[in-house]
Parts: sequence; C-alpha cells; structure tokens
Amino acid sequence: MPRCAHSYEVISVDPGTPGCEECLATGGRWVHLRLCRSCGHVGCCDQSPGRHARAHFNETGHPIIEGYDPPEGWGWCYIDDIMVDLPDQTPQVGPIPRFF
Repeated sequence: MPRCAHSYEVISVDPGTPGCEECLATGGRWVHLRLCRSCGHVGCCDQSPGRHARAHFNETGHPIIEGYDPPEGWGWCYIDDIMVDLPDQTPQVGPIPRFF
C-alpha cells in the first residue's frame, strides 16, 4: 500500500472558523468541510462551488486535510493523492452550519 510522504507534517490544530472561512465571508455555500492539518484553515470540499480547501492548498502548499463535518477523522494528502492515517481527530468547533 502506498504511503504518504507528508504525514510527518500533520499537527494538532485549532479550526479557525466554524465553517468554510471564505464561504462565510462571502455568503457562499458548501457541501462538506475540510480542515488543514498544517494551520487550521477550514475550507469547503471539491464538490462545493468554491473548492476553498483545494485553493488553500494551491496557495500555501499545506498538503494534508481532515474530513471535518461532522469530524470524520480521515485524512487526505493533496500531493500524494492518497488517504492518510491521522494521529488524532480534531474536535469540532460547533455547531457547524449546514448549507447543502
């Protein structure tokens, strides 16, 4: 099974917002949330209109996200394009608003 070369970069983070940061600021809508495990940025998934989690990765290079609504506990590496085992699950800053 392939292993992520970036899993050493995963740290415990505090979510920066209770929903997608950019969607909350602009009145946008999301399907699911993703939490950056490098800095705590909360962005929306690739199925959401804004795709803000991927945009955050493209801007920062922070490779690993956690499924975050409700906290799902799985990780994904954008660079290696594979699932990542996370050492812990981030507690939800909630309640998380639902938009779709």
